[in-house]
Amino acid sequence: MAPASSSSTVPQPGRSGTSIRRGTEIREAFLTFYAERGHARLPSASLVPEDPTVLLTIAGMVPFKPVFLGQAERPAARATSSQKCIRTNDIENVGRTTRHHTFFEMLGNFSFGDYFKEQAIVWAWQLSTQVFALDPDHLVVSVFREDDESFRIWRDVVGVAPRRIVRLGEDDNFWASGPTGPCGPCSELYYDFRPGDGDEPLNLEDEDRFIEFYNLVFMQYNRDAKGTLTPLANRNIDTGMGLERMARILQKVPNNYETDLLLPLIEAAAALAGVDYRHQDESVRTSLKVIADHSRAITHLIADGVTASNLGRGYILRRLLRRVIRHGRQIGIEDPFLPVMGDAAIHLMAEAYPILRDRQEEIRSELVREEARFLETLERGEKLLAQILAAEPACISGEQAFELYDTYGFPLELTEEIAEEHGV
Repeated sequence: MAPASSSSTVPQPGRSGTSIRRGTEIREAFLTFYAERGHARLPSASLVPEDPTVLLTIAGMVPFKPVFLGQAERPAARATSSQKCIRTNDIENVGRTTRHHTFFEMLGNFSFGDYFKEQAIVWAWQLSTQVFALDPDHLVVSVFREDDESFRIWRDVVGVAPRRIVRLGEDDNFWASGPTGPCGPCSELYYDFRPGDGDEPLNLEDEDRFIEFYNLVFMQYNRDAKGTLTPLANRNIDTGMGLERMARILQKVPNNYETDLLLPLIEAAAALAGVDYRHQDESVRTSLKVIADHSRAITHLIADGVTASNLGRGYILRRLLRRVIRHGRQIGIEDPFLPVMGDAAIHLMAEAYPILRDRQEEIRSELVREEARFLETLERGEKLLAQILAAEPACISGEQAFELYDTYGFPLELTEEIAEEHGV
């Protein structure tokens, strides 16, 4: 398991992975690749983390944070997993962009004080170009602006042309799981949908042309509450490949939602609304995407023991549930439908996550209960909000927003979302 020699370049890519397309195949190919290279294959941890500083599991490394900090014994020198994650910090982008989700799967390989930068970079390139058969002409890499070592490895060991290696600042290429804890510079792989557009300048923020699909974090520091960086006792590797993003690339579809990981849920919601997803305007398609995305998230949250409430992760669940219901009503779904979407999500994902099938009755019960509760709230709040928006000039005061919340139980974020839709 010695690192690749820096005196030679990586072999040219083969075409062995050209048959890998389905989401389940991508997940299995990734895990198998690293298992064959000495990585212990570990199951996904719960979305409810043991770490009290993190509300939900937001990245593949969260279950290993104590190991990275030297506070817990490492499960193995090397590990690989497909970790279910939830993030809601950019929930307003879900369904509107090609790549934002609340629930997603992060494929990862980890080194706990074993191999470091060169081996991680070489394997990432081999996996991308040999197993998944991505054309190197479509690949671009980024490195932290001060990380000359990574730049040299990509250029001299892997053989990437310098014009396809982009140096970025701390906001883009220095990774941390939160304001404190283990962190370090990172290097990311991007897929270029239009390499014929040229290399200068490469604007990796152009989401129509580029998508970042694999992040290699070189975890070598601990950041304290004052922002001070202290070298970790052992240098570690923490990587993450977005399963939904790789599926989009290999299945050659215009966005993550039209892959086999999400399209069946979109179609289930469309059938409930009596519409055809592919022949709808953008607002209807957005609602269908939101329903599909959030249905995965709420199903997994309930399976991992989260119940709806007004606090913490219970509030996140309640917020997601209510967004699904509202978007369903916007596209004409009047009858209760959350249990149907829950069953569809379980059917789609239970093979990879058997806990969904084991807890199917608990999931259905929570969905039925919360949907009935919110439908009453929604009807009362929407009527009052419609009256407010009909007034001239259209404006929602803080007092009115509070009345909607305090008297009618109408969530503030829904008031804000509806106001935005009306340009108020």
